Amino acid sequence: MVRTQIQLLANSNATRTTLITTIAHWLGFLGVQASIQKVDAVSDQIQVSLTVGKPDACHDRDWEKILENLTSGGNDHAPMVNPAQMSDRQKSKFYRLLAYVVRVGYLDQQMPDWKEIEPQIQTLGFQEDDLVGIHAALKVPQDIDSLTEDLDPDVAAIALSKAVNLALLDRQVNPTEDHALNLLLEAMKQNAPAA
Repeated sequence: MVRTQIQLLANSNATRTTLITTIAHWLGFLGVQASIQKVDAVSDQIQVSLTVGKPDACHDRDWEKILENLTSGGNDHAPMVNPAQMSDRQKSKFYRLLAYVVRVGYLDQQMPDWKEIEPQIQTLGFQEDDLVGIHAALKVPQDIDSLTEDLDPDVAAIALSKAVNLALLDRQVNPTEDHALNLLLEAMKQNAPAA
């Protein structure tokens, strides 16, 4: 799907319009209404400026809190952005969560050998250490409820973004994957510090 989109952009006579439409379409999958304000080529990158409306699945209370947090400036702390910043305990839980999502993606069929699925997972941007961690965690049965209990909000956020990508590898999300994603989302909300 990504390769098709890239070829479409590369061969389009209206690259800017096609890119704007594609970005809005991608965000639409998430229920996000976006309008692209500006698209420029800067050095070897594409710079996009966009305005995003409240996602369909976002509660009004959550949206208001997001806007309030953005406008107040607050005391933002640098968020954890990758497993290398996690403690060993957090990292273990992180890989076990991702292994769970990989495993439940094959509920109705035999899970392929790791050598078959590793290249697909690697295309999602996982580093070698991540692949080793997920592979090791796949060897042990996981319980999603205990994994999301007392989960650090930053770890939950990183796991959720990665888990969504893993769940969408086959371009669909089954009910068990959806349940896991919702538990990660809830873990982020419940563990968020009070304002």
